[in-house]
Amino acid sequence: MSIRSRHSLRCPRSPRRACAPPRAAAALIAALTLVASTAGVLPARAGVPIASLGALPAGWHDDQGQPFDLHTLTGHAVVLTMAYATCHRVCPVTLRRLQQMQRDLDQRGGRAEFLVIGYDPEHDDAAAWHQYRETRHLTRSNWHFLVGTPAMVERTAQQLGFGFWKYDAHVMHGLRVVSFDEHGTLVAISEATLPADTEVSAQ
Repeated sequence: MSIRSRHSLRCPRSPRRACAPPRAAAALIAALTLVASTAGVLPARAGVPIASLGALPAGWHDDQGQPFDLHTLTGHAVVLTMAYATCHRVCPVTLRRLQQMQRDLDQRGGRAEFLVIGYDPEHDDAAAWHQYRETRHLTRSNWHFLVGTPAMVERTAQQLGFGFWKYDAHVMHGLRVVSFDEHGTLVAISEATLPADTEVSAQ
């Protein structure tokens, strides 16, 4: 897994000062580093447009069918990925890695909000994501599974560099996680390829 941090873009140039990321962002980067240690490497792609959290589309709904405003996350570190409920391969691996990040943050006394945005809103409605959460025990209050319109999903994927396409009943995509600090600024990107012999269960 490749991890990139954008703190260097905001660091002072003075050689007398060491530039350290904010505590919440540092905890996220540390958690991503731990998860990356078991992943294959995917070279970072140049030129991928990355939005701030506040620049993403509005109008999401959560797995309870309630409106979800991304601006309510201001002041919290955020970990975001995209997935679809019937994925048997990449998504289960991604979600397990997010759970590992959660455990690592818990150990460090850190906190983040975890967002999972559905790739396939035509099939994965609020009820489908609610069942997904329940069956996989992803019910902590800081985990949010979001549903948007196809146009919102497409725009978000483009802004955050999540490439995907549909093939029959499947959504073809990679493993990618992006993290934002409490100001909604991107602090880290992680992406990986799965080993060819990886087998995962849909449960």
